[in-house]
Amino acid sequence: MGDTATAKTAVTDTFDQAGQGERLDEKQSTVRQVTVKKIQGKRSSGKRSVVQPRPTPAELYAAGKKLRDKVPRSSHAAWKAPRNRPDPLQLMQQSNKGRIPELVPIRHGRMLRTPFTFYRGAALNMAADLAGTPATGLRVQACGDCHLMNFGAFATPERRVVFDINDMDETLPAPWEWDVKRLAASFVLACRNNGFSEAIARDAVLSCVRSYREHIAEYSKMPVLEVWYSSVDVEKMLSGVRDVESRKRFQKRTAVARKRSVLEHDFPKLAAMSGHSPTIKDDPPLVYHPREPGEGEWLRRARLAYAGYRESLQEDRRVLVDRYEIKDVAIKVVGVGSVGTLCAVILLMASAEDPLFLQVKEARQSVLEPYAGKSVYPNHGQRVVNGYRLIQSASDIFLGWTKGDKGRDFYIRQLRDMKLSPLVDLFNTTMMVQYGDVCGWTLARAHARSGVPAMISGYLGDGDTFDQAIATFAKAYADQSESDHDVLMKAARAGKIEVAAEPE
Repeated sequence: MGDTATAKTAVTDTFDQAGQGERLDEKQSTVRQVTVKKIQGKRSSGKRSVVQPRPTPAELYAAGKKLRDKVPRSSHAAWKAPRNRPDPLQLMQQSNKGRIPELVPIRHGRMLRTPFTFYRGAALNMAADLAGTPATGLRVQACGDCHLMNFGAFATPERRVVFDINDMDETLPAPWEWDVKRLAASFVLACRNNGFSEAIARDAVLSCVRSYREHIAEYSKMPVLEVWYSSVDVEKMLSGVRDVESRKRFQKRTAVARKRSVLEHDFPKLAAMSGHSPTIKDDPPLVYHPREPGEGEWLRRARLAYAGYRESLQEDRRVLVDRYEIKDVAIKVVGVGSVGTLCAVILLMASAEDPLFLQVKEARQSVLEPYAGKSVYPNHGQRVVNGYRLIQSASDIFLGWTKGDKGRDFYIRQLRDMKLSPLVDLFNTTMMVQYGDVCGWTLARAHARSGVPAMISGYLGDGDTFDQAIATFAKAYADQSESDHDVLMKAARAGKIEVAAEPE
């Protein structure tokens, strides 16, 4: 990944400057325990005690506020590409390693469409850049690819519809600032993509970061269980949407999603009968059955991996999945960043009129690992699943992980379950700014679950110093992404990379 050693040094130096240079113990997922021990040690004044009381919220807030001395909030505004910055094309090609070769041109094509789609596929590039930016040393279970298209609505096991982060492929314990900065820059690029002014883009970022700061403060004052039970309910969220047209559009989509059934909608669209057995419909190049190693061998391997997935589930979920039988498995291309990784869809049947589709996604090393430390989990699918459980207010009951016979790691979840993605291309300026508010709220709730919200709140404070700094950073980094997109465009025109056009 370019000059990895330099980037590691840069992020380590940043943590040392903040007085928080300790690496996480392998059994910790956050810096919480380290922080608590530090404050307890100061409180004890060298006297031995059998039981040390936990720091009070006021003490945690003060400790967070103290971090401003060595990492000023205004310092987050800075972004200037270092002279030894890795070439963006080189990083993209590095991230192509291990992907299905014939799908890589599709990935290039999707990233070429706009600077915004490039950004969505360039999480690795930004991870390398973020490693050299200021950070307090406070860690959370980070999303790792926190852009505005990775938020959306879905149904909880209790069948409520909530709004949450919905893509955790890159999740890892890491600085909380990295998620905030990636989310903020995505709003600038989305606004530019919609033709909005720079003033509106800044307003959207300020709305997002202000919401994050204010909600972190709220969560820092709540009992721990209330934080874990909290969620962003879609009905409550919609009641506050000021734009009438946008509110009605989302309400209509939610109503349609609630009525949607696997049997009546997904099954006819995705499957067909082949003799007496249902199979997944081919729709190349996005859905297809691999010719090698042959249909029978492909299904046999899938069944072996599925058996490993079953073992990753808790016992009551095993009873549930045992009611279903695998009928077919096919490759399915998804997203932008995931294109070329081994992703698939599994068709299962409990009876002739009781289908279920599961999505299989390859889980590779997080883009954050070279800079935030290795995952403690032996399987990257397990890393992702535990990230979902830590970050989301409610997770898919089918979430599990497995390993393929070729050594690839995977995680599995439902293909669709009332999932709704934001129609950002249709947002007007009012909706974009308000969407920033909702995303900031959602990210704060996620970070409050695994981090130390009182310390983050103490650092952020009540004013908008941090908000303004991130808005400045977001514009500068959006400019950088547009420049990197130009590099990709020139490489495509020169024939240095292969690009495949997709059917409309």
